[in-house]
Amino acid sequence: MSRQQITEQLTGIFRKTFNDERIVVNDALTAHDVANWDSLTHMLMIGEVENRFAVKFKLKELGKLDNAGSLISLIESKLGKQG
Repeated sequence: MSRQQITEQLTGIFRKTFNDERIVVNDALTAHDVANWDSLTHMLMIGEVENRFAVKFKLKELGKLDNAGSLISLIESKLGKQG
């Protein structure tokens, strides 16, 4: 799966989770850019991402995420290990 495909799928997840159709996921997007992004919606979003991409994140990995770009890279690395 390409980085662009991952980004497109994440955009749908983010729009649904944060209830905002205007969200456009890009590498620089952070929680500060999204109005409804709090700890609860963060965990809901992570759960949706894990389900959509059939991956599981470790708490240590999640703690290193600082923007959507790092989440995309983490998903890429998880998907690469499956193949």
